[in-house]
Amino acid sequence: MSSGDNTTHVGVPTTVASIPLTDVDARAPGTGSIGNLVKDATAQVSTLVRAEVALAKAEVTGEVKKAVFGGIFFIVAAVIGLYSTFFLFFALAELLDIWLPRWAAFAIIFAAMVLVAAVAGLLGLRKVKKLQKPEKTIDAVKDNAKVLPGSH
Repeated sequence: MSSGDNTTHVGVPTTVASIPLTDVDARAPGTGSIGNLVKDATAQVSTLVRAEVALAKAEVTGEVKKAVFGGIFFIVAAVIGLYSTFFLFFALAELLDIWLPRWAAFAIIFAAMVLVAAVAGLLGLRKVKKLQKPEKTIDAVKDNAKVLPGSH
């Protein structure tokens, strides 16, 4: 259990309601009616379901928080990696500067970067043009509309 935040080591809050079930055998034999037994059973099942839902909600919330923090680290890594490519391209231009004039070396690297960006853009455009309407969902909604009262 971590200090001060009321959560266990897996992120589940320790304040999730316990299940306050009553002891069904506490009554003297023969004093409980069927109605009381049904009432007790219904109350206990209702409490159990509410406690299970609360536990599931607490677990999912904990897992979502972990996923968000993991996602933030991935974004930070991607941004740093993206900015680092600047130095790679600069180093390549400096390498070409050994054999070519400096302006030509940087022009070649610039042209290569523009070419890669154009190819990636065209590939993305091709993928976007292949998108289609969600036909199955549209058909399902139309079918559901036929079933609803007052839709005729």
